[in-house]
Amino acid sequence: MKSTSRDLLVLTLRTPEALNRFSMGELDLLVRQARAAGLLARLACRLRRHGILATLPETVRWHFDAAETLADKQRIAVRWELQQIRAALRDLDGPLIVLKGAAYVAANLPAAEGRLFNDIDILVPRDTLPRAESSLMLAGWHATGLTEYDKRYYRRWMHEIPPMQHIQRDTVIDVHHAILPDTARYHPDSGRLRSRAVAVEGLPGIYVLSTEDRILHSAAHLFHDGELAHGLRDLTDLDLLLRHAAQDEGFWPRLTARAVELELGRSLFYALRYVQHFLDTPVPARALDALEGVAPGRFTRGLMDAVFTRVLAPAHASCEDVFTPLARLAAFVRAHWLRMPVHLLIPHLFHKAFVSPWQRSPKPA
Repeated sequence: MKSTSRDLLVLTLRTPEALNRFSMGELDLLVRQARAAGLLARLACRLRRHGILATLPETVRWHFDAAETLADKQRIAVRWELQQIRAALRDLDGPLIVLKGAAYVAANLPAAEGRLFNDIDILVPRDTLPRAESSLMLAGWHATGLTEYDKRYYRRWMHEIPPMQHIQRDTVIDVHHAILPDTARYHPDSGRLRSRAVAVEGLPGIYVLSTEDRILHSAAHLFHDGELAHGLRDLTDLDLLLRHAAQDEGFWPRLTARAVELELGRSLFYALRYVQHFLDTPVPARALDALEGVAPGRFTRGLMDAVFTRVLAPAHASCEDVFTPLARLAAFVRAHWLRMPVHLLIPHLFHKAFVSPWQRSPKPA
């Protein structure tokens, strides 16, 4: 990979030793790219592990130390918050399944390293949603900051209820009944996901998805989301999850078979393609060969490369080119195209483009 200003963060993630050759100007830009990507703490952990962090100038190291401190505090807070959620949902039938970043922390996975959080995601059966929501409201969580249209959109079409924020602690919970919307083109069976969930040691009543399923959920979330400001962070999640899971000799065949079973083969194909592109993740050829039946054609592959090599880069001006705004628009439209049929998509996009901005603008006194 060329060492240009656009590549500083990706180059450092792939080869931390490259940082020793950076000028002060490049170090400054690296910090800004990493902060924009939500990766400053994770990069700090990686540099510390390679013995490089201590060699940095103090004015640069301060930013990494502060990010690490925040990540450490968030990790402690997440584990405590999970216990509060479990207590609030103690009467819920079945296990409480934690998703994404909070699951990595709960299970003490390498992907928890330097992970920062905006919310905690949980998965419950659809028929328990009303009871779960009521219990969380009694414990202090309430839906806030959404228009009436957005609330209806969540409840009618989405795979989760509106986000709930605690009235005292400001922590946000996303309560899912599935990992993709009912209207989406692909329909992973939530019952199959729940059936393979595994208990977390040290956190009674807390479960996480199985090894393969948590990777597939991460891939589905990343490649069905149209807003990818932290796309590179999510890609590093996948990189760490894959490297850790690949220590098991039978992992790759299980992963690809499970992807096809859950209708997530295309998402996994993109995940493997772009972790290789950005992070040089070791992916055996046999894994990609196993996904050829669900992989896109050559034209679509080239088009997606043009989009995702731009939108998965850090959301920083130094990482953009003249086509980046178009790529972001394409990713946004693609994600919605996958999430809902055209007769729902067009009115929804019209509302988000023209009605929602007017509703959110301040009204004259």
